[in-house]
Amino acid sequence: MIFNLLEDSLIFPDPTLADDHGLLAIGGDLSKERLLLAYQSGIFPWFSEGEPILWHSPPARCVIFPDRIKISKSMQRVIKNGNLKITENEAFAEVIYNCAKTPRIGQNGTWITDEMQAAYINLNGHGLAKSVEVWAGDELVGGLYGVMVGDVFCGESMFSKVSNASKLALIYLAQKDEVKLIDCQVPNEHLLSMGAEMISRAEYLALIQ
Repeated sequence: MIFNLLEDSLIFPDPTLADDHGLLAIGGDLSKERLLLAYQSGIFPWFSEGEPILWHSPPARCVIFPDRIKISKSMQRVIKNGNLKITENEAFAEVIYNCAKTPRIGQNGTWITDEMQAAYINLNGHGLAKSVEVWAGDELVGGLYGVMVGDVFCGESMFSKVSNASKLALIYLAQKDEVKLIDCQVPNEHLLSMGAEMISRAEYLALIQ
């Protein structure tokens, strides 16, 4: 059963009631309060331009435990080389804009709509969302952004304009003492090659709470 959310009612159904694909609810808004409650409940918004807001809690979650991240020899050389500089929260709006504009294999358009960008920029302004930026000189060449829920980083998207830039941002994030888990939401080959693994919804909810 898919639940309909009302804009004036700040509540989510039990995430275990999501359908087999993880779709739980429809509607509501992207206010700071609703987004924070969603992430605290193991739920995230994911929808395309022209669709209503769709809220998901998949039965299996792709995550990275920082102490299990895999750093290839080529990435070790990139890190040692030091040609790319890394910062935090210096260009959040630019990071999310580039994530939205980056073409994805098998996807037409982007789920990072203008409405979504504004909502996460607002979260960042309240210290609830963060970005990691990768620079080549003064040029932003990669990065990622997401929402912090306690010591869990709920990743939303990443981009690279040069080889390995997003990997470098992810490795940097995994080495932060305050990050105990990186939630990647759904798997892809890029993440799995770096040590991402699948855990159940129940395991994820236990970790985030």
